[in-house]
Amino acid sequence: MIFGSDSSTFKQYLTEIWQGRFFWMSLVRMDLRSRYRGSALGMGWSLLNPIFMTIILCTVFSTLFGQDIHSFAPYVMTGLAVWSYLSQSMTLGCMCFHQSEAYIMQHPSPMAIYPLRVVLGNCFHFAISLGLAILLALWGTGWPGLLPLLSLLPTLVLFLIFGWSIACLFGLMTVHFRDVKHLTEVGMQVLMYLTPVWYPAKLLQERGLGWLVQINPLAPFLELIRAPLLDHVAPSPMVFGSALVVAMTSFCLAAWTLRVREPKLIFYL
Repeated sequence: MIFGSDSSTFKQYLTEIWQGRFFWMSLVRMDLRSRYRGSALGMGWSLLNPIFMTIILCTVFSTLFGQDIHSFAPYVMTGLAVWSYLSQSMTLGCMCFHQSEAYIMQHPSPMAIYPLRVVLGNCFHFAISLGLAILLALWGTGWPGLLPLLSLLPTLVLFLIFGWSIACLFGLMTVHFRDVKHLTEVGMQVLMYLTPVWYPAKLLQERGLGWLVQINPLAPFLELIRAPLLDHVAPSPMVFGSALVVAMTSFCLAAWTLRVREPKLIFYL
């Protein structure tokens, strides 16, 4: 059980997760292989998909709004990389316990490894997209400097914590309400258009809708990546603090919910 009445229980839980690392890492590798099984390009699609989307969006916005390709292409790529990570952590996380039902029934392991399975596979694709975004940023805006790049390290830790948290929460909700997965997919589509993923945030501000960005809990995570790569500065304390609050609140809620539901979770699968 996660987060018992004392710290020793929590340490024991983490120890059990670490001891089972070969098991959940093999699940991650299996997911990656099965995802691209039978594909001619295989994992090459992880490279081509964000590239194609960036080309299409840059063509549209440069034609209709006169956006400069050199600065706009890295903006789009960073937005797509972050949004893909967050949205897939939620949508794929919805099924993290259901898709692992056979292992849960046969292999008593900490339930926390199943959202981790989803998020680590997601991290693989995020790393590829982020690498492309860094290359585009070097081409479009130049070398950002060492300090801004180093600021990405705590950012990536936050991404991992937040990704696990939302995968766990949405997975637990889907165990009890199967419609959560479909509602999440629709909700993320709507939220994408209300978040400056591939359009400049100033478009919302010019229309008096800047408050949508301010109340959007996912918006700070976009800025955490864009600030060092595009503006060549470390994220502001307000941006980092906002993302930290969202990530840690989600983590505490996910950990507490998992603690309560883990003993009986197997009966709802």
